Amino acid sequence: MKYRTGMIVEGRVTGIQPYGAFVSLDHNASGLIHISEISDGFVRDIGSFVHPGDTIKVKIIDFDPHTRQAKLSLKALHRTHARNRRKQYAHSRATLPSMKIGFSSIAASLDGWIQEAEREILK
Repeated sequence: MKYRTGMIVEGRVTGIQPYGAFVSLDHNASGLIHISEISDGFVRDIGSFVHPGDTIKVKIIDFDPHTRQAKLSLKALHRTHARNRRKQYAHSRATLPSMKIGFSSIAASLDGWIQEAEREILK
């Protein structure tokens, strides 16, 4: 298969190190998901995201055709979802009646934000 930057491909996790996860794309090509490309959030343990033997989808963020080595990203696949949520939030904020700004409005909204964050974490 001819790999190019920007492609979304499937690969098999072959190993995990503290700095990233190694992924086999096929018999001749492989890559690394650096710890900074695992998630937008803090990653303490890569093993909580992927495990050796897992088949995962990744985005190629760079590919060297001579060495057939790729720089891969998991979080790049999720950025589209985050971008859509931000657009959705901006749209819903624009349609809301004017609201008071200050600590009391934050306190009133806090429980809802916590529940939303918990739902996102459990996805």
